[in-house]
Amino acid sequence: MVAQPAAEPVEGLWLTQDREGVIEIAPCAGAGALCGRIVGQAEPLLADGTRPMDVHGVPHCGLVILHDARKAEDGRWHGRITDPDDGSDWSCVIWVEGGALHLRGYLLVPLLGQTQIWHPYGGHVSRDCHMI
Repeated sequence: MVAQPAAEPVEGLWLTQDREGVIEIAPCAGAGALCGRIVGQAEPLLADGTRPMDVHGVPHCGLVILHDARKAEDGRWHGRITDPDDGSDWSCVIWVEGGALHLRGYLLVPLLGQTQIWHPYGGHVSRDCHMI
């Protein structure tokens, strides 16, 4: 039997593909599950001085958008992802390859989806979610 290389960890701070946010992926309440929450934003305040809110009036800062991701036999994590702007909820699969996090959101099957590439975030975020 040939040993497979160890999967790269998905936990940590990730800069979203559009470079507008930082997501922290860490263990969540469920045993063995990971969650992801918004911890940084390029623009944490809107032009009128208010904070961005989701469709339910919850501030983006601290909002959990990756839910209950569990590791599968293939070494990838399968869960749910929520778009904070419109509240749409998608199945997703995440994995790290070559140091970058791949997040594929989809309906029904992964083939019917879209993949984003997130990169490790090496900067800092302030207590009010501002990316520094």
